[in-house]
Amino acid sequence: MKLDSQIRSNVNIVTVNETRIDAAAAIQFKDEMRSLTEDSPSHVVLDLSQVAFVDSSGLGAIVAVKKHFGTSKQLDLAGLTADVAKVFQLTRMDKIFTIHDSAAPFTSQAAG
Repeated sequence: MKLDSQIRSNVNIVTVNETRIDAAAAIQFKDEMRSLTEDSPSHVVLDLSQVAFVDSSGLGAIVAVKKHFGTSKQLDLAGLTADVAKVFQLTRMDKIFTIHDSAAPFTSQAAG
């Protein structure tokens, strides 16, 4: 699972550089997210703009990361493709997460 992390203006933007978050990648995704966000700012934006497919295991992994953060960190999502957005809408997870059209407003901010 290829994830990149960059901190801009006290926000950790984690970009998923894969086209799928599925059962085969879910555990590795959770582990890498925990590692990349362990000492990060309290606001994390997960950029899913390159992800074309999320299955129930992938969705569960994203939710598990949010639960792991508890009240200590905020997890927002950004750049959902149409198919991925549909998964979040059908499962009503779009009501649980703050979803941004793009991570661009976060990545364009001055480094902090």
